[in-house]
Amino acid sequence: MATSRASSTQATKTKAPDDLVAPVVKKPHIYYGSLEEKERERLAKGESGILGKEGLKAGIEAGNINITSGEVFEIEEHISERQAEVLAEFERRKRARQINVSTDDSEVKACLRALGEPITLFGEGPAERRERLRNILSVVGTDALKKTKKDDEKSKKSKEEYQQTWYHEGPNSLKVARLWIANYSLPRAMKRLEEARLHKEIPETTRTSQMQELHKSLRSLNNFCSQIGDDRPISYCHFSPNSKMLATACWSGLCKLWSVPDCNLLHTLRGHNTNVGAIVFHPKSTVSLDQKDVNLASCAADGSVKLWSLDSDEPVADIEGHTVRVARVMWHPSGRFLGTTCYDRSWRLWDLEAQEEILHQEGHSMGVYDIAFHQDGSLAGTGGLDAFGRVWDLRTGRCIMFLEGHLKEIYGINFSPNGYHIATGSGDNTCKVWDLRQRRCVYTIPAHQNLVTGVKFEPIHGNFLLTGAYDNTAKIWTHPGWSPLKTLAGHEGKVMGLDISSDGQLIATCSYDRTFKLWMAE
Repeated sequence: MATSRASSTQATKTKAPDDLVAPVVKKPHIYYGSLEEKERERLAKGESGILGKEGLKAGIEAGNINITSGEVFEIEEHISERQAEVLAEFERRKRARQINVSTDDSEVKACLRALGEPITLFGEGPAERRERLRNILSVVGTDALKKTKKDDEKSKKSKEEYQQTWYHEGPNSLKVARLWIANYSLPRAMKRLEEARLHKEIPETTRTSQMQELHKSLRSLNNFCSQIGDDRPISYCHFSPNSKMLATACWSGLCKLWSVPDCNLLHTLRGHNTNVGAIVFHPKSTVSLDQKDVNLASCAADGSVKLWSLDSDEPVADIEGHTVRVARVMWHPSGRFLGTTCYDRSWRLWDLEAQEEILHQEGHSMGVYDIAFHQDGSLAGTGGLDAFGRVWDLRTGRCIMFLEGHLKEIYGINFSPNGYHIATGSGDNTCKVWDLRQRRCVYTIPAHQNLVTGVKFEPIHGNFLLTGAYDNTAKIWTHPGWSPLKTLAGHEGKVMGLDISSDGQLIATCSYDRTFKLWMAE
């Protein structure tokens, strides 16, 4: 019994390890190299069977086995287009990683702008912008940025060359006129400076009280006369030097002279066939000039400029030379010269004693609209439809100041009697005040709700500024300070012209509603 139990126990012990042993996995054989040589050796030994010579022949005959004789199949030529695109993209990314891009965001934007790309995309940060620039450069190449920089430099140089002032020799009559203007203006400038010194010696309290009295009277300005001037809109009005007459210009082609202050019609000047742009009195008219002499000048949209006397309803003379619209005409303070502005981008100076054009001045990129002369007679200011103004020294011919700042056309320009302030009115609804001494804009008056048609300083001391606009109003502003004093409301149409009498007591406005109005303090 014992022996049999022991043998069974031993059998159990010997069987247990066999169950726990994992089955042996047959490892597949891995052959390196070509199987062609192995197969040839096997066939050379005469081994036959399924893969014997007969089987090989049968496979060749069936077309399943193709044995070539040294032919080569080029795989690279048949890579799919998709694979080519992937390879190109990898190459581009490789180039992109090698491109150095500035970490300054402003420089990155400048590079993008130079390449003609948007400087920023919606939701794009500086890091994404740099990456976008790097990707663009990896496609177009870094040389593209250098080319654009070179092109920019060339264009800048060409612009600078284009903007350079060039001179050409003028007629001898222009030289004579410049010398005459210099001799005329210098004594007047000395007189003006002497008056300014005397005015400065007045105690400040006295000056302040005088200014307060003036402001009080200006606030009490009222319309005391309104007259229908014509069947068409009235484009311009101008007081005579003795303040007893008012000249009006109309779109009907008629110019009329009215008595002041009762507004009775004195003369109707017939000569223009189209819209009259302006009519102005000679500086010495009604003061020392004879009625038979040239007392007025006018211009029209057909390019005609006419001279008038006070004893005739017909023009004394025509100034020929303009072929397109003449917007404004203005007398030089001496009365010897006449300035005209034209839509051919130029303005001209005429010597009426020599009866010839002495200056044909270009400088604006669009039509020139308004012109004004300095009280001394030394300077001329022009305002153009290119939104720029220019101040010209008549003694040298140079442009001494460039008035840049308006957003739209300049329709009015005027010099202050103090000699150093210039006002300009523009289609951007503002009036800007410029300082000749500082050569910059010192104040911008948000004057009106529509385009400003005219600006005018008080002619004696320049104590206030008058502006008119297409919002049907004219406004008075303090000088200095540029604060509003009075709004002259009453016209039913846009205000097209304005003027202040030489004694500073009367203000005239003319309008699209075919009327002109006189304003006076109570």
